[in-house]
Amino acid sequence: MIELTDEMATLVDNALQDGLPCMMGTASKTGMPNISFRGSVMVFDKQHLAYWERAMNIAIHNLEGNPQIEILYRGRERGVGWRFYGHAEILRAGPLRDQIMSRTVQRELDRDPERNGFGVLITVDKVTDTGGNPLQER
Repeated sequence: MIELTDEMATLVDNALQDGLPCMMGTASKTGMPNISFRGSVMVFDKQHLAYWERAMNIAIHNLEGNPQIEILYRGRERGVGWRFYGHAEILRAGPLRDQIMSRTVQRELDRDPERNGFGVLITVDKVTDTGGNPLQER
């Protein structure tokens, strides 16, 4: 069962402010990997992560063809880290997109002044520590 914790929410939601933006891994339909930083990752609820997509580059094109995703949080000084595996849903319009935008850190929204971005909701299927040891699974 997946139940993202309050500790996860506090650390992931403040990752950018703490200078520890999350890393995101995606892959194209053919398996070509892509890793990028995402400063707006948040724990949306007990079973979902979300982020504000403003870059609209390789990663989002990958998710359009292959929704599998990994989000990595590592707080070395705190001695904690997690890998969140799941599948992404791209929300270009609607109330969930608006909820994600309203919870996005201001620093990221400032980089999208026209609000051309959109929300990405990630259903978490598995959580491991940074070494790959399972912690939670759907």
